[in-house]
Amino acid sequence: MNTPLSLTTPALLFPAISLLLLAYTNRFLGLASIIRHLFNDYQDNPEDKIIQQIGNLRSRINLIKWMQFLGVGSLFLCVVTMLQIYVQMAISAQYTFGVSLLLMMASLALSLVELRKSSDALNILLSDLEEKHGRV
Repeated sequence: MNTPLSLTTPALLFPAISLLLLAYTNRFLGLASIIRHLFNDYQDNPEDKIIQQIGNLRSRINLIKWMQFLGVGSLFLCVVTMLQIYVQMAISAQYTFGVSLLLMMASLALSLVELRKSSDALNILLSDLEEKHGRV
């Protein structure tokens, strides 16, 4: 049975998407701060580990950019869905909302990839610590 969307259905995603975008922005700002710090460290003491970390951070920044892009796209399509429901374009509203959900899923999938890269960065630091001070 095909039930029509109500205005409240896409509106339910607004708080989730907003919080998700805030979390993505905080991750981006945190990484930007780390990159600045690592750049200063590299200027004082050039090491290969710092270059590895900066490479990892560059790819994570790129992932976060796409996570944000897909999240904003999802939010935009939620608004378009609400407009389509309002002007009684029920079928196109359902398709638009479906695409919005797919964009959100893609954003969350990239978030998992970024999380894995984050743990890789921590492993670089831990391996450096283990090399200097033995097995921890």
